[in-house]
Amino acid sequence: MHRIFLFALALLLTVSAAYSQNTPASGSKKIKWLTIEEAYALNKKQPKKFIIDVYTDWCGWCKVMDKNTFTAPAIIDFVNENFYPVKLNAEQKEDITLGEHTFKYMTSGNSGVHELAAGLLQNKLSYPSTVFMDEKFQLIQPVAGYMEPRVFHQVITYFAGNFHNKEPFDQFKTGTYVTDYKPAMPGVVKSN
Repeated sequence: MHRIFLFALALLLTVSAAYSQNTPASGSKKIKWLTIEEAYALNKKQPKKFIIDVYTDWCGWCKVMDKNTFTAPAIIDFVNENFYPVKLNAEQKEDITLGEHTFKYMTSGNSGVHELAAGLLQNKLSYPSTVFMDEKFQLIQPVAGYMEPRVFHQVITYFAGNFHNKEPFDQFKTGTYVTDYKPAMPGVVKSN
């Protein structure tokens, strides 16, 4: 009886180990974050919109957005497919060169800000902020503040689909988004 139990246990462990090797770990999908320089170079070969997460190391809501919003599977898939996703530390000290222009860190008292972050945020320094840029590297709009997954999905859909050129966001999220767009994110749109 003891041998049968040990054999069954060994078989169960072997099958379990084999299954776990062939199955991706939950949460293994991630947004493929790039540096702004990498995204800029890729855009020259294949134009695509940009989504730039402007954050700081001390920002608590930035960490919450990383943990809750940027890990939602539908957001991961949508961002990776429709944007060049960029992480930009607003307080990084390293220069950033895009084309022929070099952006630098600017000191102000005991702190400072990177001039690229300040420019993208139109000098309205709020973290986290999500910046949307078009395929020509032109600013569409910065959006300040933490966004939970449902709202963030609406916002990225709004900009990815160029709805910002057709209607205000409030109209989009109650009209077009609900009736014409069927997101692959459970609970994003309430069924009528």
